[in-house]
Amino acid sequence: MKTSNPFARGGFIRAATKPWRREAARRLDIGFFSALSRLNRPFCRGRFIAITGSSAKTTTASLLGHVLSGHGRVRSQFVKNTIETTSRTVASARWKDDYVVIEAGTSGKGRIAEIARVIRPDVAIVTLIGLDHYSAFRTREAVAEEKASLVAALRKDGLAVLNADDDFVRRMAGSTEARSVTYGRAEDADFRVTSVIYEFPGPLDMEIAWQGRTQKLSIPLAGEHFAVAVAAAFAAAIELGVAPQTIAERMSSFEPVFNRCHVYRTEGGPTFLLDAVKSPLGTLGLAIDVVARANVTKKRIVLGHLADYAGSSRPAYRKAYRMAREAADQVIFTGPASHRSGASEEDRASERFLELADARSVYEYLRSSAGEDELVLLKGSARDHLERVALAYSHDVKCWAQGCGFTIGCRECGMYEYPLEEHARIRRRKRRENWKRHFLFPVRGPN
Repeated sequence: MKTSNPFARGGFIRAATKPWRREAARRLDIGFFSALSRLNRPFCRGRFIAITGSSAKTTTASLLGHVLSGHGRVRSQFVKNTIETTSRTVASARWKDDYVVIEAGTSGKGRIAEIARVIRPDVAIVTLIGLDHYSAFRTREAVAEEKASLVAALRKDGLAVLNADDDFVRRMAGSTEARSVTYGRAEDADFRVTSVIYEFPGPLDMEIAWQGRTQKLSIPLAGEHFAVAVAAAFAAAIELGVAPQTIAERMSSFEPVFNRCHVYRTEGGPTFLLDAVKSPLGTLGLAIDVVARANVTKKRIVLGHLADYAGSSRPAYRKAYRMAREAADQVIFTGPASHRSGASEEDRASERFLELADARSVYEYLRSSAGEDELVLLKGSARDHLERVALAYSHDVKCWAQGCGFTIGCRECGMYEYPLEEHARIRRRKRRENWKRHFLFPVRGPN
């Protein structure tokens, strides 16, 4: 029998899946936690550290959080860098937290300023300015103006940690009355990177000089481009009072962020370089350069969806193919834009270039052809979920849907061992179990 009661038989939950209701629920969630965070922020004694930039901010945030955890109590938020997650993090901060490290991202004008009002940072770190959000900002000047909002939010007793190698970032010192320090390879940088050495699979070896002192660092990161993140984290940690030797020890034990130019080894299969969270054309060469320099028997590059480029997509994909072809023995394009590579008939006939329909096709092809002494770069946008190709070597991956609608990583989702059509049922069951555990049968401590 039908009923008008929206709570009957899960009617409210089903109704909330409508797009306009989801958006209303999201805005209500943002408003609630933003208000809660503003109430909670004055009661937190710890230093709030916010990191932004077009790239390298996730590694900077996670690396700095790891370093500071050897010096005090740390609450970290990275990868998820929206106003929603930031508000939740600030709202959940406690008086006993010594440091709160937050990655701040943007998808449109004014978002960083909104996040900055919630965080009220004591320290603002800016990595570099690029065009990762070309569709939203169009120019580096516009991106720089957006990112500078974080620095402008500092109080007079705050600290800005800025990249001396990026003119847009360097100029942000003028947007605040707070003290600023610089890092990078520039001769006048306060924390100067004097050497960077990397050979695949790592580690990344660096030396940084400041105030007449030097410190050697060895970090398990894949690629020279991570020097920006390392230098930023080092400079911030020194300014926060952490001993150089402690920083070096903590950095040497750092676990790289999964799927961010991350070396993933398989048993009996190739070594993967996972970088399948985003693929802006402007920074595509960073991961490709790691492959080009690697000393291995064979190199393959798998490219999915490209993002953030001007004009037609065809020139972008052709440029990407040329870059990949120079670095690897074989290039594989996957997804609906594969036909735009501009690969020659000769490359296609020799299988120097392949077009494969989806991630499952890529996995099946590599499983049958790739050996142990090979390196495979998986590069694409989050919606491609190319990380499943590597995960399938050690897990029974059953979710091979091309468009699941989620942009979170498969490992974070945790549902890749179940077919997509079962995900909703499993999530409902887990929600019921959590509800019962926390509300119907709460765990009680000893009397």
